[in-house]
Amino acid sequence: MAFMSRRQAPPAPAALPRSLQVQRSNLQTILSFLPYLWPAGNQGAKLRVVTAVVFMLVAKIATVYVPLLYARLVDILAPKDGAPIGLMIPVALILAYGAARIGAAGFGELRDALFAPVQQRAVRVLALQTFQHLHALSMRFHMDRQTGGLSRVIDRGVLGMQSVLRLAVFNIVPTALELVMVTIIIWHLFDWRYAAITLIAVALYVVFTAFLAGKRGRYRRTMNETDSDASTKALDSLLNYETVKYFNNEAHESARYDKALEKYERASVRVQVSLNLLNLGQAAIIALGLTAIMLLALGGMREGTMTIGEFVMINTYLIQLYQPLNFLGVVYMTIKQGLVDMEQMFALLRVDQEVRDKPNAPALLAHLSEGAAGEVRFENVRFGYQPERVILKGLSLTVPAGAKLAIVGPTGAGKSTISRLLFRFYDVTGGRILIDGQDIRDITQDSLRAAIGVVPQDTVLFNDTIRYNIAYGRPGASQEEIEHAARLAQVHDFVQSLPDGYDTRVGERGLKLSGGEKQRVAIARTILKDPRILILDEATSALDSRTEQEIQAALRAVASRRTTLVIAHRLSTVTDADEIIVLRDGEIAERGRHTDLLARNGLYARMWALQAVEQEHAAQPAEVD
Repeated sequence: MAFMSRRQAPPAPAALPRSLQVQRSNLQTILSFLPYLWPAGNQGAKLRVVTAVVFMLVAKIATVYVPLLYARLVDILAPKDGAPIGLMIPVALILAYGAARIGAAGFGELRDALFAPVQQRAVRVLALQTFQHLHALSMRFHMDRQTGGLSRVIDRGVLGMQSVLRLAVFNIVPTALELVMVTIIIWHLFDWRYAAITLIAVALYVVFTAFLAGKRGRYRRTMNETDSDASTKALDSLLNYETVKYFNNEAHESARYDKALEKYERASVRVQVSLNLLNLGQAAIIALGLTAIMLLALGGMREGTMTIGEFVMINTYLIQLYQPLNFLGVVYMTIKQGLVDMEQMFALLRVDQEVRDKPNAPALLAHLSEGAAGEVRFENVRFGYQPERVILKGLSLTVPAGAKLAIVGPTGAGKSTISRLLFRFYDVTGGRILIDGQDIRDITQDSLRAAIGVVPQDTVLFNDTIRYNIAYGRPGASQEEIEHAARLAQVHDFVQSLPDGYDTRVGERGLKLSGGEKQRVAIARTILKDPRILILDEATSALDSRTEQEIQAALRAVASRRTTLVIAHRLSTVTDADEIIVLRDGEIAERGRHTDLLARNGLYARMWALQAVEQEHAAQPAEVD
């Protein structure tokens, strides 16, 4: 997801070269996931890691001893002037050889088995933390996000962590350990030339792999960005399926998607070609090193300074060493790709939480008294989504506990912003909002939102059953409670008429239901939550007049014992409010009861008259030619 890394991740200083920026980013990523490998407070996981490391060492020691035993066996079995060969020592060497191979393989498998729970728990914890962090981020972040690309970042990040944890700990480290041990043995048994050739070949191999891996890392980043872009476009188009059909833009959407896939295709080809070059170069370096060692060993055989067994041993050592080294190239690239994939996810975890609780913030309910349960007060509240775009300009209002306040006004006046601020999706830039005398910035967000129920204008449902969507207001509610809320929302009879009843799936974003049906499910969900404060944001905007009247009656019954804020466009739905506030350009233009505002013959009265004319025209039958 390209925009995430560009907009949210801290930029590297301009003075650093690109390669150093990437290395520093990789180091930051490695340091970020180390705590998941050594989890604080989890002694069982730490014991598993330590035991796995011990098994890794034992496995490598057994691996290094295999060529030594094999060489000694060859020397003993080699003919020596017709002298008979005893069986005891060869049999012992063969048994030791077999035990060493079994130990090398067995301890390696035990190591992986011990580490698997640590690895999977680390992946699970990271995925859960990322999920929780995304829910904790502010609405400003989620208004700017691209859902398709975001999901790809998380998927790739989790898989990347699996690869890095599995390969870095038990492939790179063991191979490096084996290299050191083999080099020491070769130097000790032969001379420095053999060790020098081995180290030079390995050094060339590592430098070449690291150089090409750096280029492949950049190609991989480009591929990830184009992959996220293609995924975002596809998901966005499918979520807006109806809009695409309305405007007959299937060809346009296909062209946009194909353009994104074309970029991904080019990046993917570059990744594959660079992999082929990497494999070719690695094979050439290994072959040259092995050839040089064998030529040197051949000279030793001719001079009589090397036995047949030693010749076989050094050849076996090199093949045994170069096999994991060859695999190390794949491991290194997988780790590099895993770090690239993890980079954006950890950058996502570093995105600052704009709206956060103060340290040791109390819960709202802990400070409520029986006499004041739900009073809402805005004191000189100022707010703007951007500094240059001020929405509310010193708004002050009070809703007594149990009272009903209606907020009306033209589009863009700031009506919905009030509900978002009360729910603390954003923090005010000036003034304060209080519930029962407490500034909502001083209490926990969980307790605040538990006390508020919202029926939004744009209802979005989960792609699950009607039962699940209603019960979402209070998970764990009984079927009787769900049906009672559905009856109050005038949706129970409709649900019962469906073939699957409450088990009917509503489809993606509730598209299988009509606008009115979705709105009634949302109302039932809020009724089930049983909040102390109720916000109705155009709650009946998608309903026909008859259903609206039925819902309004139900909402009045539900709101009778709650503090209620009604944000409305239809003025006919707020005539019974204890107070009506008319907003204009973020300020209160008029306030009072319905009859008082009509008597003033001001903005509210003009809006009322205009809507009356619109309703009259809508009620007139169409003329027939």
